[in-house]
Amino acid sequence: MVTSFVYSAVRTPFGRYGGALAEIRPDDLAAAAVTAVLNKAPSLDPALIDDVVWGNANGAGEDNRNVGRMAVLLAGLPTTVPATTVNRLCGSSLDAAIIGSRAVESGDADIAIVGGVESMTRAPWVLPKPSRAYPAGHTTAVSTTLGWRLVNERMPKEWTVSLGEANEQLAELFSISRQRQDEFAARSHTLADSAWSAGFYDSLVAPVVADGTVLLARDEGIRPGCTPEKLAGLKPSFRPDGVITAGNASPLSDGASAVLIGSEAASSRIGISPLARIAGRGVSASEPRMFGFAPVEAANRALRQAGISWSDVSAVELNEAFAVQALACVDAWKVDPAVVNAKGGAIALGHPLGASGGRILGTLAARLRESGDRWGVAAICIGVGQALAVVLESAA
Repeated sequence: MVTSFVYSAVRTPFGRYGGALAEIRPDDLAAAAVTAVLNKAPSLDPALIDDVVWGNANGAGEDNRNVGRMAVLLAGLPTTVPATTVNRLCGSSLDAAIIGSRAVESGDADIAIVGGVESMTRAPWVLPKPSRAYPAGHTTAVSTTLGWRLVNERMPKEWTVSLGEANEQLAELFSISRQRQDEFAARSHTLADSAWSAGFYDSLVAPVVADGTVLLARDEGIRPGCTPEKLAGLKPSFRPDGVITAGNASPLSDGASAVLIGSEAASSRIGISPLARIAGRGVSASEPRMFGFAPVEAANRALRQAGISWSDVSAVELNEAFAVQALACVDAWKVDPAVVNAKGGAIALGHPLGASGGRILGTLAARLRESGDRWGVAAICIGVGQALAVVLESAA
């Protein structure tokens, strides 16, 4: 088997729910990310792309009917470039990267674009279709933006609690205080603002442009000057006496990400040097309400596959769905918190479900290139009790 590498990565800025990207269709966001990642390799003939693997969590609206293929067509790639869309909820674009890297390593592909998209703003309401025409009772429109919907009655009730309630239970289980969560959340905003100001994201983020106008050039959810004291004033969101607030959880977001993956032999055709080798992959599952803790085992499995341990790891990109679940994972790994999300995380940057995996993978590769360190881990929790992780080895 050959080895797979990350050659480049780019994403759109992540917009707030109902914010600057609210008028942009998800398939157009996806196309923008595909175009942007190809702009990183201008000598690559798009016809040489063997496959596009795209992540999307909802798929209930304008992102229906294989949004990955729609992105290829809207981006103007040759119609001979195939594409598929995968759905592992929040992990969809990291799953796409795992699938793409396996295709390269098995010889089924030499060059692949992977990534994902989500417009949580534009996710539609849906109506259950009745089994018979003209039902006599009322029908309720269900939001597809986030979380459980149209739940099967056979599913145990303790599994189908809200994502917030599941993380309230996690806070109780691991005795993670509101203060720790607010401190972690404030850190996310501070580091994200600093990274943007220092120019770290300049090459990783492509502005979203419509009709010649830049709609968004920087992540919209970052709050410069955010402090634990300010966050302490927010009311709990899920329990009257709870610890989870809108300030220490990731916001609803819109955005897309893309990563160019290829074999070592493909370097001459891609025209640029690789950033990092994909050295290990891990997938794990848990009881649905423990989804926030599932990255612990996924990352441990990826490290074992890479043949290294946590003592070798210099950078971690862990998607911050909630501060409490990120803290629980960092505590379990016993890793230095300073190496985790050093450029900010999803609490500040945003969490457009299908795009976040590509974001953390691209950010991890860029961090390793910047620091010169060798090993890094990207990990993400997934609703309904799953998680994914990827280990990168710097190619520098």
